[in-house]
Amino acid sequence: MGANLPKAVVRHLEPDEKVLFTVRKKVSLEKPKWLVITDRRIIYIDEKVLGRYDMKAIPYQKLEEVTVELGVISSEFLIKGEENIRLKLGWMNKEQAKNAINSIKDALNAIAVEPVTIEVKKGLTHETWVLKKPKEFVSRVVSAGATVQHPPALEKKEDPIEKLKKLKELYDMGIISAEEYEEKRKKLLEQI
Repeated sequence: MGANLPKAVVRHLEPDEKVLFTVRKKVSLEKPKWLVITDRRIIYIDEKVLGRYDMKAIPYQKLEEVTVELGVISSEFLIKGEENIRLKLGWMNKEQAKNAINSIKDALNAIAVEPVTIEVKKGLTHETWVLKKPKEFVSRVVSAGATVQHPPALEKKEDPIEKLKKLKELYDMGIISAEEYEEKRKKLLEQI
């Protein structure tokens, strides 16, 4: 999928960031506009002539709401994020808009502890889909720069043969009885 993306998008993708869905729209003689949904964020690129472009990227942690108005002829896609981020796209067809909001929902569900839901209101000539991120959004993904506390490392498993040698030493020193030695020796032999 990355081969079809414009250089502007590819340049801003993280090395292990996965593209889940893209919409490319060419309006009249203008350069194309792109909506790229990844496993981490939503990216909007408005290509200009001579290699220029405008880009907005909204990470899922800063996403507040996605609203899609699905009309008979066209759809309007509105993305709201923290810090007064607003992205309004009026050029998607109905199917692209549905696929885009479902891709965002799937990406959020992949990192959210609680499932994200979509509200759908169906009217006579249009339907409205609203995806709202829960106020207490807890994710499985740690953002860049955050401190991660790793669980303590598990003890390195010893080789059963090494354990047998140590067991024999304990027996020879008189620390364990003959019965204890035989019982533990049988268990260790089963591991080999």
